[in-house]
Amino acid sequence: MMSKVLQLKTSIFDTQENQGVSSQLGDAVVARLREDDAQLALVTRNFSTDPVPYFDNAWLQALSTPPSERSQEQAEKVAYSDALIAEVQAADIIVIGVPMYNFTLPAALKSWTDHLARVGVTFRYTDSGPVGLLNDKKVYVVLSSGGQHTEGETDFLRPYLRTFLGFVGMQDVDFIVADGLNMGEAPRKQGLRKAQQQIQNLNSLNPIGAAV
Repeated sequence: MMSKVLQLKTSIFDTQENQGVSSQLGDAVVARLREDDAQLALVTRNFSTDPVPYFDNAWLQALSTPPSERSQEQAEKVAYSDALIAEVQAADIIVIGVPMYNFTLPAALKSWTDHLARVGVTFRYTDSGPVGLLNDKKVYVVLSSGGQHTEGETDFLRPYLRTFLGFVGMQDVDFIVADGLNMGEAPRKQGLRKAQQQIQNLNSLNPIGAAV
């Protein structure tokens, strides 16, 4: 059975002509995965060309309204959020290209997580605490940053994504980091080289859903 990969490109620098560093490295991860599975099925969501709307009160009201009572606008809002969730549910592997902006993740990616977190669908509450429902998935987070940051001190991106992804059931998360990109030529080259080496060394021979 072929692997199904969902790739998220979240850089604000992505255009039709150019891709941000995190998106370029995300493409490299997908290419590496194809080395192990030539039949890999890829779905790409580019937040620059297809922005994720903010999850606001109108969205919450739409989800809270019984299906038979929803307006056309509410039905469209629910269908949009359903589609984002369905993409993750269908994926075996998720590749998230994410630049660090002001010590944390881009606003569009935060919006994506807000749409994804739905009680009874992607997680549920139990007597012993919340349980994630998006299980048996491998996640590669490709992080780019202009500076060099320590997780939990000046890097709040990795702690947030570890917590959120784990909350909805995605516990198997690897981070690939390209840092120091705005600190001069030598640190930039070193940061890119480190990330590219991590990508080449990925242990993706038997990801969930891949042929064995």
